[in-house]
Amino acid sequence: MADTEPMRLPDMPLHDPFVVADEETRTYYLYTSNDPSVSGVDGIGTMVYRSQDLRDWTRPVVVFLAAEQQGIWATDGGWAPEVHEWGGRYYLFTTLHNEDRPLPLPPPDQWGTPFQVPSYMRGTITAVSSSLLGPFTVVDPARPTPPANLMTLDGTLYVDPSGQPWMVYAHEWLQTIDGTMEAIRLAPDLSRTIGDPVFLFKASDASWITEEIPAGRPHQLAPYVTDGPQLHRTPDGSLLMLWSTYEKNVAGKDGTISGGYVQTYAASKSGGIEGPWRQHRPLVREDSGHGMLFHTFEGRLMMILHRPFENARGKLYEMEFAGQELRVLRRRADLDGGG
Repeated sequence: MADTEPMRLPDMPLHDPFVVADEETRTYYLYTSNDPSVSGVDGIGTMVYRSQDLRDWTRPVVVFLAAEQQGIWATDGGWAPEVHEWGGRYYLFTTLHNEDRPLPLPPPDQWGTPFQVPSYMRGTITAVSSSLLGPFTVVDPARPTPPANLMTLDGTLYVDPSGQPWMVYAHEWLQTIDGTMEAIRLAPDLSRTIGDPVFLFKASDASWITEEIPAGRPHQLAPYVTDGPQLHRTPDGSLLMLWSTYEKNVAGKDGTISGGYVQTYAASKSGGIEGPWRQHRPLVREDSGHGMLFHTFEGRLMMILHRPFENARGKLYEMEFAGQELRVLRRRADLDGGG
């Protein structure tokens, strides 16, 4: 494919997609992990595709490279990039890790784990730019934004009705076995966290997950995964969280998980980040997940996610709200290639 030819979603490597619909330029910015095969740039980082119609996309440009950040603690990752406008600037959240920086094992049963798994530094970093096209510069190269003793991923921004910014993130099943969603307050300039994390819910709170675990399976062979949180306020003021997990969470001896990746969601009964959170059954199965909601320039509510988990590509769905219910209206196969 020539560099000047538009790209289509079936041809675009796209894991953990995140869309910014920029009203000023009437352009959709689609962020994902850097893939040198399409960006032409080596390194762990973030790249962005652009489109005016969600069908034809430019070849991606790289907006963040971890290796260019002086003194950065991490060596790998670049997962789940998100870009949020805040205070007239743009903030990139992306998850990095470093297997050569092990974390101390927590005290027995600190997180209710039946056994302990060695873990290492992993967490979402915050970087800032004056442009949606970067370059983004990490705010604190010495550590991730959530507490450094926690193995976390997929941080997202939530701003509560009082204007207080939060980072919501997944606390890894590798450290907790039953993965959790947590939130922590951010400073007004997003440069640091304030106070301690707030527990929101654990993956096994979704009753349909535990219903599908094979009978008699020991708990330590059934890790429960939390992935990909994204918060969305509905027209009636309800607060929803999209998140992803696995339908049948059975771990093999090599630590891999079997079972289909799914897109699900939860609703806060209080309308606030603290919950309590009521879990809903999956919106999309078929090895699909890590989705997010956005509005088109014509006002349609859309969800983008990736499928399959390996060799991921973007899939688009038109959505609708019915109070605290989120529903799939139709798959936009005309935009995502129909595969």
